[in-house]
Amino acid sequence: MGRLGTLPVLVGIHQLHYVPWLRYFEKIAHTDVFIVLDNIQFNKNGWQNRNKIKSPAGVVTLTVPVFETFAQNLDEVEIRSDLPWRRKHWQSVRQSYAKAPFFSHYAGFLEDAWSQDWRMLNDLNRHMLPFFLGGLGITTSIVYASDLDVPGAATDRLVNLIKAVGGDAYYSGAYATEVYLDARMLQDAGIRLELQHWRAPVYPQLHGEFVPDLSIMDLLMNCGPDSLEVLMGGAV
Repeated sequence: MGRLGTLPVLVGIHQLHYVPWLRYFEKIAHTDVFIVLDNIQFNKNGWQNRNKIKSPAGVVTLTVPVFETFAQNLDEVEIRSDLPWRRKHWQSVRQSYAKAPFFSHYAGFLEDAWSQDWRMLNDLNRHMLPFFLGGLGITTSIVYASDLDVPGAATDRLVNLIKAVGGDAYYSGAYATEVYLDARMLQDAGIRLELQHWRAPVYPQLHGEFVPDLSIMDLLMNCGPDSLEVLMGGAV
């Protein structure tokens, strides 16, 4: 990707997630600049601290246990180090993917990441995201919202973030227009809206019947260097 300069700049924006799923990375790969919302409000029922993998026994959710306080931001969320979640996550991934064709390509980093004593959720997720991007071969420019002095809330903040990185187009999940995104506000700001119409691709997968929408680890373990091509083949 790379249309920076005099050509249109397409921007994607999403919360910082834990071992994110495929749709997340399609959004990054499709855009010129991707802004990671690392200082938005924490959603205890969301995917900022959990995601899914496929084990021999079926789908397993990996959850990072955190200390929860009312209306805290992501950059304030602390991990519960008193619980053995790191060992459990590594064991679950190893048991699920040890026989995958490309397990050895990624096992070293993951084992090391889960051996470290993380205190803040953001630190863990910011450590892992570049590794997955590198494994996929995605070169999109990544900017963290916490590094931008941008005011506002909801769509107003999105507009300010997009302008802060020189963007003039926004790549959004289609669901956003039904939930929180004010398309008219984008239009009034001179920002073109492009919706993400994407279907999870089917690829070779361990443990029986195919399951979509898993962590990016599932795709990488099974498809290795072909993962980006598989991922972008899901566009419709």
